[in-house]
Amino acid sequence: MTQLKQKFQTETDLAGAWLSVGHPTVAEVTAMCGFDFVLIDTEHTPLTLETVENMSRAVDAADGGTETLVRVPSDDPVRIKRVLDIGVAGIMVPSIETAEEARNIVKAVTYPPNGIRGVASGRASTYGDDFQQYVETANDSVTTVVQIETQTGLDNAREIAAVDGIDAVFVGPADLSANLGIFGEWENDRLDAAIDRVVSAGDAADVPVGTLVVDPTDIETRVEQDFDFLIVGKDTSHLSAANDRIRQRYEKAVSQHTATTMSED
Repeated sequence: MTQLKQKFQTETDLAGAWLSVGHPTVAEVTAMCGFDFVLIDTEHTPLTLETVENMSRAVDAADGGTETLVRVPSDDPVRIKRVLDIGVAGIMVPSIETAEEARNIVKAVTYPPNGIRGVASGRASTYGDDFQQYVETANDSVTTVVQIETQTGLDNAREIAAVDGIDAVFVGPADLSANLGIFGEWENDRLDAAIDRVVSAGDAADVPVGTLVVDPTDIETRVEQDFDFLIVGKDTSHLSAANDRIRQRYEKAVSQHTATTMSED
């Protein structure tokens, strides 16, 4: 069992980081910061599998125990198989709406006879050196996270969370609010009720529920909503916020200096 899968089963308050910039340096620097895991997004980014593999290498090379999850674009078992062959700790699958879809995800990450994952050597099995051992243990090692992002997913949240082999459930706040017709209304009571519904479903199934926080001021709110884990921050948002903050500080310093100089003249 991977360390991350075990953490999801035995610990709370795990912290992850969202990566959408396709460069190993970004992954390595982030992994050095003590996160339990990084989530590499391939649903809404142009990242290739080769890029994901190199980012995963960078995470593994960093000091500490950070592991790699990859958000795949869909529940396509071929894509899931190829991502897992890279040797990452697990996957996140977006927009799961039924327990049957969740069961199909579990089958896709599981080797036969219980699943349909194709058997082949790759980085996950040390390029074949640990082939037999990897195949024999992989079924109990892959971390499987599913996203609930639609009204149908909400309606079936308890059944989805209860599927054997699902390690965690993730609320996609942007897509969920959009599907509910309240996009970006982060304080809307309907969105709060939807979040509570998913969190309650996770509690009933004893499966952790998490979400993404981009704005640091939202962290306390999400903690108060009883999420079991959070992905706290996104690389592109960090870059944007830090660049804007440092530019504004420079402009303020220049303005103050100019005002002082003029008053002295």
